[in-house]
Amino acid sequence: MADSIPSTRESVSGGVANGVAAGPNSPVPASRFGQAAFIFIFITILLDFLALGIVAPVLPNLIIQFKGGNIASAASITGYFGFAWATMQFIFSPILGAWSDRYGRRPIILISCAGLGFDYILMAMAPTLGWLFVGRIISGITTSNISTAFAYVTDVTPPERRAKQFGLISAAFGLGFIIGPAVGGLLGNGNVHLRRPFWVAAGLSLVNAIYGYFILPESLPPERRAKKAWHMANPLGALTLLRSHPELGGLAIVTVLYYLAHQVLPTIFVLYADYRYGWSERTIGLSLAAVGVCVSLASGLLVGPFVKRFGERYSLLSGLTFGFLAFMGFALASRGWMAFAAIPLIALWGIAGPAMQSLMSQRVDPSSQGKLQGAVNSLRAITGMIGPLLFTQVFAIAISPRVNVHVPGAPYYLAALLMLASASVAYIVGRPAVPATAGQTAGQHP
Repeated sequence: MADSIPSTRESVSGGVANGVAAGPNSPVPASRFGQAAFIFIFITILLDFLALGIVAPVLPNLIIQFKGGNIASAASITGYFGFAWATMQFIFSPILGAWSDRYGRRPIILISCAGLGFDYILMAMAPTLGWLFVGRIISGITTSNISTAFAYVTDVTPPERRAKQFGLISAAFGLGFIIGPAVGGLLGNGNVHLRRPFWVAAGLSLVNAIYGYFILPESLPPERRAKKAWHMANPLGALTLLRSHPELGGLAIVTVLYYLAHQVLPTIFVLYADYRYGWSERTIGLSLAAVGVCVSLASGLLVGPFVKRFGERYSLLSGLTFGFLAFMGFALASRGWMAFAAIPLIALWGIAGPAMQSLMSQRVDPSSQGKLQGAVNSLRAITGMIGPLLFTQVFAIAISPRVNVHVPGAPYYLAALLMLASASVAYIVGRPAVPATAGQTAGQHP
């Protein structure tokens, strides 16, 4: 793959000349493109999401424990936790994305990983629900580095290969959720050791920071960095970038609907499985691990060939259709094995995400990729602010003793409708890209 890179100063991000020595603080040379640089960020994201996966099966049950076993009340509180976490994502994602355009990707990633490790320690020791809430706020800040990670991938990947590489990054998410939830479910099984997974997650995050300090190279050379950052380092400022290209704005609507529907999974899945199927932490962890296996296989093996064969637009539409079918499957599943049967459809839904990221990145110039990913993560954060409150309240009402007819699948029916709306907009706006030129995108530098 390195042979396909020009021998001049033309890496994807603007590049550095071949032959430049690469220490951890130096930009990734073109000769290492497609090898060490991508592997470094892949492992960084894998460790990050492994830690998140370990906590996933036990956090809602820890909230239930604080609420004395009341699932309906815990569902409502979980919504506020999700709202606070996403609010921090909304505020800090564009800040970190813009800072990475100005100061480089490496320092942002390392500081965030270290901060997340110390935050897990705080959550492990939280004596009250209030302290746990504070920890969730801090984790929202420290996990805002995802936009920087995607910008890193964009730096070292040519446009025609970005969908495949984004798919591999999605596979890293999946791998983290293969091992993490299973381990978290086993560590916290029986409501006796619900805090133990937080200690393990803290260790993984700190190891991730140490690993990156010694191994992770910089991907954005100084000559390609933005001259200013603060004008895009706020949520509304970052979102103005999405209005710089007509189709980019349409794809932003697709993104909002996509991520809003996605919020039903981290918000409701544990509570839903507990209420409807009576699953233990161990079973929930194994089910989340099964999701990770399927997502990793689809993202790592299917996305690249699928997009290459059918193109980003068809891949986006196909993925959104699979998402609709998956959510309908969860909504209709009256038995636990039926929910397991819908998991492969969730994995196929993953085709949509990398295709959507690739379509958007093609409409933004190289010096604004960090701002784009910050804006996209801000959209994700907005849906994270709305989704937990929306889906938990729908679920709480659907299972409330005060209603005559219980419809526990109501949140998933709503998510399916959002998928239909997203697919409809994608069909209209997902036309072939017109390459970005000077003056078309915000923050472009000659």
